[in-house]
Amino acid sequence: MRRLAAVALGLALLAPAPGLAADKKDKKKDPDQIGNRDVSRGINFYSIEKEIAVGKELAQEIERQAKIVDDPIIAEYVNRVGQNLVRNSDSKVPFTIKVIDSEEVNAFALPGGFFFVNTGLLMKAESESELAGVMAHEIAHVAARHGTRQATRGTIANLATIPLIFMGGWTGYGVRQAASVLVPMQFLQFNRSFEREADVLGLQYLYKTGYDPTAFVDFFEKIQTLEKRKPGTMSKVFSTHPLTDERVKDSQKNIQEILKAKPEYVVNTSEFDNVKARLLALHNRRKPDDKDLNRPRLRKGTGAGPIEAGDEKSKEKQKDEEERPTLKRRG
Repeated sequence: MRRLAAVALGLALLAPAPGLAADKKDKKKDPDQIGNRDVSRGINFYSIEKEIAVGKELAQEIERQAKIVDDPIIAEYVNRVGQNLVRNSDSKVPFTIKVIDSEEVNAFALPGGFFFVNTGLLMKAESESELAGVMAHEIAHVAARHGTRQATRGTIANLATIPLIFMGGWTGYGVRQAASVLVPMQFLQFNRSFEREADVLGLQYLYKTGYDPTAFVDFFEKIQTLEKRKPGTMSKVFSTHPLTDERVKDSQKNIQEILKAKPEYVVNTSEFDNVKARLLALHNRRKPDDKDLNRPRLRKGTGAGPIEAGDEKSKEKQKDEEERPTLKRRG
């Protein structure tokens, strides 16, 4: 009896006070309360300091293996979009945002605010609001501390017992992110309730920052359509927790019910288009490097005949002919 009483007492302590659950639910669906509410409430064995340390360790492993985009214009733009969303979120930690050179359509945020955006996501998004929608969803996971809360639930008992596994391909132990780095699943693949919560919060962050909230749903629906037509388009991270029809309907309902219509929204910017064009130019510039450098090459002649090695006079003659203006007869 005493044991049952102790269990009952423990459950009573964990249960919210009458009316508290409803109040908390209302706050989580009130954009005006952003920044003045605790969206990360729940049992969590990790302190904020420990969570940041865990995320930093994982981020360092990723950066050692991934190719981080160092182009200042691209890096600054993505960071600015992300930091603007963070300022309009419930996050209690600072964010470090970097871009990974990868064609995979993906973005992921580690515990403690370490955020990575793949160039593939930038290229696939058609507007800044679509890019911001994906980023807002990931920022919501960090704000609600989903990674460490899920770890606390017993999925992993001790981070120290889970090594970062370096191997190719996708496995049940982790999500392959950059090159051959594996991040423990518990920090990136969340249960349905956490995904729904990130949908609700992410929509609000997107809305408060000034973007069109419908871009959030539009982008994921587009990615799912592409995945059906061309399997492999969608990141494995997205495929492990796809935006189901139910979640699409819930998001559309939340947009109508909890977000007051604004006279105008930010849909796209010229900066987004410029960054996409810059990425495309960088990608095209690298293409020749992917070809076989040892293949036979042909060099156009100038009419002066072949030049033998060491024949300096012939070289000088050819140079003179190249620099001499060419005259064309009229008629």
